[in-house]
Amino acid sequence: MSVQLDAIRECLEGVIPGTMATAAADGTPNVAYLSQVQYVDSRHVALSWQFFNKTRQNILADPRASLVVVNPATLQQYRLRLEYLHTETSGPLFENMKARLAGIASHTGMSGIFRLLGADIFRVHEVQPLPGALMPAPPAQRNLLAALRTASARLAACNDLEKLLAESLACLDREFGISHAMLLMADEAAGRLYTVASRGYESSGVGSEIAFGQGVIGVAARAHAAIRIGHMTAEYGYSRAIRHSAEHGGMAGALETEIPLPGLPAPGSKLAVPVMAGQHLLGVLYVESPQELRFSYDDEDALVSLAAQLGLAIQLLQSAADCAEESPAPPGLPARPEGTPVIVRHYAENDSVFLDGDYLIKGVAGSILWTLLQDYAARQRVEFSNRELRVDPRIRLPGVSDNLEARLVLLGRRLVEREAPLRIEKTGRGRFRLQVDRPLRLQPGAAPA
Repeated sequence: MSVQLDAIRECLEGVIPGTMATAAADGTPNVAYLSQVQYVDSRHVALSWQFFNKTRQNILADPRASLVVVNPATLQQYRLRLEYLHTETSGPLFENMKARLAGIASHTGMSGIFRLLGADIFRVHEVQPLPGALMPAPPAQRNLLAALRTASARLAACNDLEKLLAESLACLDREFGISHAMLLMADEAAGRLYTVASRGYESSGVGSEIAFGQGVIGVAARAHAAIRIGHMTAEYGYSRAIRHSAEHGGMAGALETEIPLPGLPAPGSKLAVPVMAGQHLLGVLYVESPQELRFSYDDEDALVSLAAQLGLAIQLLQSAADCAEESPAPPGLPARPEGTPVIVRHYAENDSVFLDGDYLIKGVAGSILWTLLQDYAARQRVEFSNRELRVDPRIRLPGVSDNLEARLVLLGRRLVEREAPLRIEKTGRGRFRLQVDRPLRLQPGAAPA
């Protein structure tokens, strides 16, 4: 009896290589092992093209092939009757296969040999189980559909962005058993992502950045596709090179303006899922585990579904905050802070902000903070709204999807983490107050070298 392809996806994880049989134009058969078989949809698979070998020559001459795959848990074998359609050398599917192949290559010590040239797309005409002795199937660890249902309900109950971000990562831990995760928002104008929330790490890394195309997270952002790797690989790791900028005035030393990205030192499994609003990238949800092959096709499906709801919720909450009615500022001036003045230095080139010589934040979030502090110093103003910040020319927000609410969340968390004498306190939807605990001395700095 034939079975559906989507019912045997555990056979396509690469634990046991597939065996492919092809025939030359004269009918001469050839059998070869495959490094990777990728599930595409219920009627198609993609096979990795790495070498122009006999298998490749045969399918170009005769598109028919037979593939045997094995369930690594039960040892059940299935024979797939295939027909070659075309080859993809770019795009989401190619990027996913390239990343997974890099993990397999690192795991087997063949990083210098395995290189994906293309993703060969095959139509699956039949999936036939083969007779043989079987092992009992292991018990399921959790019901992912039930986990997704619970998580979806909890996300739907969140009424502001900060709660939504925190609840998303809490649900991954509580419902899915994923204890290491982070959420990054996209700055498409700069081609970078910045971390707004994380869970399970010694340091939160809030404010850390990564470029589109770098590592699993950056590739998922660039390709707008989920990227999953089941083995540790250096090729899709993250560079943490320290960047410095010289302080104006010839002072000794340099100013560090990079926040290290959080992460496990040796992750065995990684999964990065883009968070989208329609066709527009909002960010990336990233999870990892020290265990190899921790994330399956089913985990990927569940997190893609969760990310879709997360994207819609982020868009709705940010729009609601931006459109909220402004409340008038309370009468009178805020209490005058006492104590040693805090020296706040701002560098216009990258909008980096330093408190008493220690780096705090840069980019759009840094520009927002500097604007708030300028208004506070000039007029003792402490009440602000999202709406007015959006049109303030000093901040220079990107024109499309500026993620203002997310940047305010990021700024607020950085101030708390650094125990700064400044706070951003939410006073209502789309409104917040600047809390200043010590006198401020603003010092515009020269552009960092």
